[in-house]
Amino acid sequence: MTTIDELPPGFADKVLSAQSTFRSVMDAMARPGSVREVTAAVGTPSAMMRGTAAIALTLFDHDTPVWLDQALRERQDIGKWLKFHTGAPIVADASICSFALVGDAHGLGSLEDFSLGSSEYPDRSTTLILQVASLTEGREFRLRGPGIDGAAILRATVEPRDLFDRLAINVALFPRGIDVVLVADDRIVAIPRTTRSVVQGG
Repeated sequence: MTTIDELPPGFADKVLSAQSTFRSVMDAMARPGSVREVTAAVGTPSAMMRGTAAIALTLFDHDTPVWLDQALRERQDIGKWLKFHTGAPIVADASICSFALVGDAHGLGSLEDFSLGSSEYPDRSTTLILQVASLTEGREFRLRGPGIDGAAILRATVEPRDLFDRLAINVALFPRGIDVVLVADDRIVAIPRTTRSVVQGG
């Protein structure tokens, strides 16, 4: 059993690290499909990538319920680390979470299991933080939408393979919907609900 003293540290510099990570996330959201780097020094529990840990320390607090997929939920140090450093409650019900952390997307269920927001409060939907193998190699995706000049090309190794097909539910749901942040180690890519994609490669 992991004790508090055995947990990895958070940010080495809380203020500057949170500020730089927030800028990286906002820049990624403003420019969907573009790869951004999280430069903050941060301790990470097992099975959690550095980018995921930095985003958690920056955006999570006691008012943001967090859902963990089975791969992360089984690692007790992750839940303890999140509670200790952010105060965020870990919830079992995906439909009420503000953020969902997915370490192994092979078992990712329907996106409709998460909160999709409401017409009055579309911002109360879940942001899915999905750890992937690569954001520089893999299939080619052509992305279009606000923040993209024409089209953006993303090469990524993403599971589940039909992720972008699943995100098509955002078209009918808008302004409700799911926002996604892809994380590969210290690199991140944002796929807001307004972004549309077509798979170019096989």
